Amino acid sequence: MISDIQKFSLHDGPGIRTVVFLKGCNMRCPWCHNPESIACEKTLEFLSLKCISCGSCVRVCPTGALRIDREGLHLDRALCNGCGACAEVCPTHALSMVGRRMSVDEVFRIIVSDKQYYDNSAGGVTISGGEPLIQPRFTASLLQKCQEGGIDTAIESNLCVPQQVLESIVPYLDRVYCDLKLFDDTSHRRVTGVSNQPVLDNIRYVSRLGIPITVRTPIIPGFTDTEENIRSIAAFLASMPIHTYELLPYNPFAAQKHLDIGVPYGITSDRTSRLTMDILQSVAASEGAPVVVSKEKE
Repeated sequence: MISDIQKFSLHDGPGIRTVVFLKGCNMRCPWCHNPESIACEKTLEFLSLKCISCGSCVRVCPTGALRIDREGLHLDRALCNGCGACAEVCPTHALSMVGRRMSVDEVFRIIVSDKQYYDNSAGGVTISGGEPLIQPRFTASLLQKCQEGGIDTAIESNLCVPQQVLESIVPYLDRVYCDLKLFDDTSHRRVTGVSNQPVLDNIRYVSRLGIPITVRTPIIPGFTDTEENIRSIAAFLASMPIHTYELLPYNPFAAQKHLDIGVPYGITSDRTSRLTMDILQSVAASEGAPVVVSKEKE
């Protein structure tokens, strides 16, 4: 189940890359930047700015979840059954279903069409999400096909899976990008809904294999931005040969994406200040971690 395929990405690994976003995630981070990819099934997205209030969707909705008044179109998600009939007739694509089933061969044909760009820029393909490792057979097969075709391969993952799942993937990986949000397991369970123990174990496992691994911490005000958290993560990472520890500044652009799919957004803060990022970078560096601060994605 694919949520999107993004070509010419410059933020998800070296060079020019194609990023394949898989649907479904086993964490529930309140700041998620791809909330449309959290659910494993198709997700109805409503972009209100595109709506022309034509009423086509209201006429075909079988559950009465849609209505129009002087303020425009209203979607009652409690009544919506996710059938997608509204999206099929929407002339402006204000309503759309995020998610489509695709085969490995279908996705690979899209990826390989840009191989000249990968070759010329030392780029490749990155499988992201959602969480790509909860569709492990698809992910392994696609990565294998790319690697056999001479295309650099990477995943962006939370690594929160049993090690045997990861073992089926790593033979086809040239690099790994992993989120480590909180070092304290109690805090990690409270915020994301799951333990971070598999994450820590799998970071150790990948680093032992010698696969270049970049570990990332999104700096979320009120959640991950404490010196204690960053110091603990940095000390953990300094004990192993990771490629980079990357601090990601918080950007609130995802708030609108949550509204578009009817999911509450749990963050009320503004962008992370430069001063905060400088302090946390210094904290991580003092523990011996190879830390950098990422440039913001706009």
